[in-house]
Amino acid sequence: MEKEKIVLPEAFVKSMREILKNEYDVFEASYESERYAGLRYNPLKATREAFLEAVPFKLEPVEWASEGFYYNLEERPGKSALHEAGAFYIQEPSAMSAVAVLDPEPGDFVLDMCAAPGGKSTQIAGRLMGEGLLVSNEYVRDRARILSSNIERMGVRNALVLNETPEGLSARFPSFFDKILVDAPCSGEGMFKKEENALGEWSLENVQMCHERQLMILEEAAKMLKAGGVLVYSTCTFNKVENEGTVDAFLKSHPEFELEKTERFWPHKIKGEGHFVARFHMKGEPAPSGDREVALSKSEVGRVKEIRDFLAGELGVTAECVEALTRGRHIEAFGDNLYLLPRGIDTLRGLKVERPGLWVATVKKNRLEPSHSLALALGATDVAASVALSDAEADRYIEGNTIPCDPSLKGWVLLTVRGFSLAFGKASGGVIKNHYPKGLRRMQ
Repeated sequence: MEKEKIVLPEAFVKSMREILKNEYDVFEASYESERYAGLRYNPLKATREAFLEAVPFKLEPVEWASEGFYYNLEERPGKSALHEAGAFYIQEPSAMSAVAVLDPEPGDFVLDMCAAPGGKSTQIAGRLMGEGLLVSNEYVRDRARILSSNIERMGVRNALVLNETPEGLSARFPSFFDKILVDAPCSGEGMFKKEENALGEWSLENVQMCHERQLMILEEAAKMLKAGGVLVYSTCTFNKVENEGTVDAFLKSHPEFELEKTERFWPHKIKGEGHFVARFHMKGEPAPSGDREVALSKSEVGRVKEIRDFLAGELGVTAECVEALTRGRHIEAFGDNLYLLPRGIDTLRGLKVERPGLWVATVKKNRLEPSHSLALALGATDVAASVALSDAEADRYIEGNTIPCDPSLKGWVLLTVRGFSLAFGKASGGVIKNHYPKGLRRMQ
């Protein structure tokens, strides 16, 4: 069956012809070409070399993102157990450009202001390598939940996921972040091929509305950046109003910022659907960060010791890993679930929180049971007992089945697939009982 030709709005065609001149016809033809499929490997879980050795499908590098690869749509990597293990994140290739331009480094305090579904946040987390702080925010509640699940799947230890307004964020975090990403809500002209809704909702009025909303978000972002910090603004749209127009209007009202560069990723020039990225620098000398850790109270010291003893004793987590997980981190209880807040965050008071940090354990019948989040945040070398599953066993476990094991194996074990942590199981009597979360299980 022949694919139906995309009919572009007349006003959109007119504006693109003005920008692209004699390139327009090639640009329009790109909407009829097959879309490029991309994924990013997860540096929190493996080196690039180890990842390439582990994956069973053919990949081709994305030139502007060191973590990125193209894959063949027929491979369907999202169906593999490696996807559930957080070995990679499926992401449109040109969307990887914004974080590459932001260039977060280990130790940075970073805000991803419009973060759902999590592609850019998990890319930032991979570059932070567990050091520093990632605050991932999403205003729409349902989308914030999706963001939170992706942060969990990718094994991120140092992220706080919020469901805040831009004004709520700026009130809580004045002059706080080293780097901020605003991947702004936009008219989605780069999504016309992928999403019919984007095409149906497009209008000049919507473009103007998006522009005004983008400026409002940038206004609040500016309040949260430290002097000397970096602000990156990105969209998946092509018109000048939302791109250069938003950049120019922001600079006009913010002389404390200078524009370092802008980049356009056009779909007729690259292997991707298209993106716009602008990088701003806030003038001034950065204030010394000093020690951003806040001392624990006496009661918290006791709770942290309980967690440390549980990690080392019942789970066999190495001393080095226990220290990395718990040092300088406050504990927050959400119901029966215990979370380690990221370093640099000592209270959540006044914030709409979706995920307060790393969920480590749940209190059940006065005992601690390890969380699925913790399993995904650990590696096989971080624990005394791990069991490597075959691809078929991993699929069976994800479906909710038990796995046979050596009868001598007892207690909690970390299960891995192709070297990537997948889940905890509990060994007893030659069987690993299934503890894969019921809400994540695949239908058999």
